[in-house]
Order: sequence, then structure tokens, then C-alpha cells
Amino acid sequence: MAAPNRSRRALLLGRQAARTPLRPPWALDESAFLDACTGCGACIERCPEQVLVRSAAGYAVFDPHLGECTFCGDCADACTPRAIDRTASEVPWRTLASAGDACLPRHGVVCSSCRDACPERAIAFPLSTRVPTPVIDPARCNGCGACVSVCPVDAVALMHLEQA
Repeated sequence: MAAPNRSRRALLLGRQAARTPLRPPWALDESAFLDACTGCGACIERCPEQVLVRSAAGYAVFDPHLGECTFCGDCADACTPRAIDRTASEVPWRTLASAGDACLPRHGVVCSSCRDACPERAIAFPLSTRVPTPVIDPARCNGCGACVSVCPVDAVALMHLEQA
């Protein structure tokens, strides 16, 4: 769950800052994506992993609870308005995994589901005197989401780097 926005303006207006949705890999920045995307759903239909879904607003979002993105590029190839453009960036997105407070090892329960699922080996459990807790290497994590759906307590989430 997102931490509440504690800014004075948000407090006075009773609002929380909205998190940018997880768009498909290589999606343009949020405002450019919304300007370019027609909501046709071609990217969703072409996704072989079926991890792209239509949001309530009608735009494609990545749902890591459905599985891992393999960055095959089929969504970008299907996007004729170029709201998803592989040539615009070398990296598919700037997203990292994060283990929240519900993480079982943080409560003394041995679990390493996220580490076992991570194809990049970006999650480590350094030895300590207690039950080791996950440490995510931002240099290795590509935000594929493989660790999210396997977490038995839904403690792992993906966050944009600017929101982490």
C-alpha cells in the first residue's frame, strides 16, 4: 500500500498523490503516453505472457500479479500510435521491486519465494543472526515482476524509481 501524501496541500484538500500506473515496457512518459495511446488494446492482445490489462480508464497497464514481463517487445510492435516505442529508450522502464512490511522474513518467518523467482538474481538474503530479510540490488532488478506474483503475502510491489 502506498504511503500517504503528507504535504500541506494534500492535507488541506484531503487528497493523496496518485501513483503513476505501471505502463507496458517502453511506454512513453505518462503524459506523452496518454496523448498518443488510442486505447485500441493491440498491445494487450499481443502480449504472450498476458500481463497487460486494460485499466478502468481504458489504457494498457502492466499487472505483475499476473506474471513476469519477458520484454519480448510484442506490445511495442503492435502499438501503431507509438505510445509504446522501443527506440525511445534503451531500457524498457525504470521500475524496481520493493518488499513491504508484510514480508514474512521481516516477521521471523523463513521465505525466499521472491529470490527463487527472480531471473536476474537481483534479490539476496544476506546472512544475519536472525531470519535473513530480502535486499534488492537496483543494478540487477529490471522490474520484470517475476517476484510479485509468487509472494505468498503480497508484500512485493513494483515502483517507478522516481516514486521509490
